[in-house]
Amino acid sequence: MKKHVVVEPYNKEWKSDFIAIRDELDAVLKDIVLKIEHVGSTSVEGLSAKPVIDIDVVIKDTTVLPDVISALQTIGYFHEGDLGIPGREAFKYEGKEHLRKHHLYVCSQDSEELKRHITFRDYLRSNPDAVEEYSKIKEEAANLYSWDIDKYIEHKSPVIEMIYKRIGL
Repeated sequence: MKKHVVVEPYNKEWKSDFIAIRDELDAVLKDIVLKIEHVGSTSVEGLSAKPVIDIDVVIKDTTVLPDVISALQTIGYFHEGDLGIPGREAFKYEGKEHLRKHHLYVCSQDSEELKRHITFRDYLRSNPDAVEEYSKIKEEAANLYSWDIDKYIEHKSPVIEMIYKRIGL
């Protein structure tokens, strides 16, 4: 199945969309998680992005993962495993039409994947030139490969790798 790749200019509503999702998650997770982080491109003011909110739920360690899985099931989330990325547990959902589309991950506080997400986000938040550069390549990739997510990712990868190098990842 082909997936249409859409990249939009930054939308200030993404911040409130995250808060709505976070509040729903927090209602069942507040006593078992450390924090809920808005990561990914929608978390960076001014950055063009696919209009999907990326969220990392941060846990102390994997000993609490079963409790998190159970709590999330009560509000319509289903554990998918790490989907080939160690240190990041993925969840899909049903019945969330009232919320913006989102990707939900659970990471231990010492997870390399969490560190990568936070470091990348924070670098972009404090570097407007990098935001402009990354926005341009994402928009270009979406225009060139609007029906090929793999080519879209491949096209923007050199810029991501360059940023990783700058921030020591």
